[in-house]
Amino acid sequence: MISANARAVFHSEGPFKLTEIERRDLQPHDVLIEIKYAGICHSDIHSARGEWGPVQYPFVPGHEIAGIVTRVGSEVTKYAVGDRVGVGCMVDSCGECVHCHRGEEQYCLNGMTGTYGSVDRYGQYTQGGYSTCIVVTEDFVVKIPDGLELDVAAPLLCAGITTYSPLRHWGAAPGKKIAVVGLGGLGHMAVKIAHAMGAEVTILSQTLKKKEDGLQLGADHYYATSDPETFKKLAGSFDLILNTVSAKIDMNAYLSLLAVDGTLVNVGAPSEPLPVQVFSLIPQRRSFAGSSIGGIRETQEMLDFCAEHNITPEIEVISAKLIDEAWERVLASDVRYRFVIDISTMMNE
Repeated sequence: MISANARAVFHSEGPFKLTEIERRDLQPHDVLIEIKYAGICHSDIHSARGEWGPVQYPFVPGHEIAGIVTRVGSEVTKYAVGDRVGVGCMVDSCGECVHCHRGEEQYCLNGMTGTYGSVDRYGQYTQGGYSTCIVVTEDFVVKIPDGLELDVAAPLLCAGITTYSPLRHWGAAPGKKIAVVGLGGLGHMAVKIAHAMGAEVTILSQTLKKKEDGLQLGADHYYATSDPETFKKLAGSFDLILNTVSAKIDMNAYLSLLAVDGTLVNVGAPSEPLPVQVFSLIPQRRSFAGSSIGGIRETQEMLDFCAEHNITPEIEVISAKLIDEAWERVLASDVRYRFVIDISTMMNE
């Protein structure tokens, strides 16, 4: 086994403590990655606190991983020592079902293996990227283009692909009107990517306090959802609405903003139900949908797209000892717009 230093929570209330975890010995198709940076995602918080289901503690989150290959298995062909690579929200899948065969491993019929909180094919409980190294089969590793620094590449492995995938699937392009609900870690990436795809982008945020940021990020319009006039003015306006918030909102009000044949896609994942009235959908043939991350092929496509268009997340790099504080700031929406842990500080107390 390979030892790694990590920051873990030992119960649902935290706090993080320095610990040691074990990674499996390299199998023929595995790569060992020295983690340089790990992004903090709201999903880490939901998962660690048991809001999405039972948790086995100690629990090491982190599924926005960027680092360097330090060793490769005997049959690895895709990567070599020294390569700059990333790992996102999953580290394996069955590889045999229809979804895996078409490159959509996130929808594996037999259940993909999450980067943390899953049991892998070797019977090990997966632990995430708030750690110094990770072992992953080469098919679930992506190459980070030279045009992207490792610190800004890390959040693309979740925030980037989670927004890129539905924008690509529902056809963000010139002539399309797209609204992004929420301007946080996911929302700010949605704005940048939709703008680069040529769409007309509107931000729908609770207040106008981030309006200047939103317009600088590439939005064409910005409205406060706390103002009832917003919903009157924008009724029937959008081809696509991407809801990035992880809180309960009035879905029927937002569905009213869709044009005929428009779609509202949820990528934020609140822990409580979001009621929808069927007559918010029927009269205008609207759709209410969800989207997970993206497959490995699409994740690589997203990284290449971001490198080509110079799209990077807005980040605040922190020491590992500040993770607890960073989580509280995420919950308070006090980050612009993504925390990234410098893993070289893992041993700092």
